[in-house]
Amino acid sequence: MSETKVPVGISARHVHVSRADLDILYGEGYQLTFKKALKQGGQFAAEERVDLVTEKSTLKNVSILGPIRPQTQVEISLSDALKFKLSIPVRDSGDLHDSPGITIVGPKGSVEIKEGVIAAGRHIHMNPAEAAAFDVKDKDIVKVRCGGERGLVFENVLIRVHETYNLEFHIDTDEANASKCSGIVEVIK
Repeated sequence: MSETKVPVGISARHVHVSRADLDILYGEGYQLTFKKALKQGGQFAAEERVDLVTEKSTLKNVSILGPIRPQTQVEISLSDALKFKLSIPVRDSGDLHDSPGITIVGPKGSVEIKEGVIAAGRHIHMNPAEAAAFDVKDKDIVKVRCGGERGLVFENVLIRVHETYNLEFHIDTDEANASKCSGIVEVIK
C-alpha cells in the first residue's frame, strides 16, 4: 500500500430528511438553508435543527444535513441510544431496515418515523484515485490505527469509494472521545 495516512472526521448526531418529512417539519416546499460545506462533495450542514423525542428522553437542536434524501434517517451515538432506551444497529448510512423509529419535531410539525435510527459504522470516504493509491476498492474492510495516549486499532472499517468523496475517516463522538482520536490516522490491512 503506497498511502497510509487519513484525516479524521468526527460525526456528531444528525438527521437526513426526506422531502415529505421536511414539508411536515418546516412547511410545504421549504428549502434547507446552507450553513457550511462538509468535506464530502455536495454534503452540507443546514441551519435548521430538530428535536428527537421518545417516551424516555429528548435531544434538542439536532443538526439536519443536506441535501434531501429519499428516506429520513437519524444517526446518533450508542450513548445517545442509551438515553432513549433504544437498541440501535451499527450500520452503513442508508441501511435502515429493521432499525427503530423515533419522533422528529420541527417548528411546523412532527414526524414519527417507523424505522431509520442507526449508529453509523466507522468508514473511510475516498475518491477512485485515492482508493487506487491505498490499493483498496469500494466495500473493502480495513483496520485503522489511532496513536496517542489512548491509542488503539479500529477494526471493521468500511471503505466507501465515489468520485465526489474526499479522503476522510469517519467515527462518531463516542469513538472519538474514548480514543482521543483526531487529526491523522493510519490505515493498516
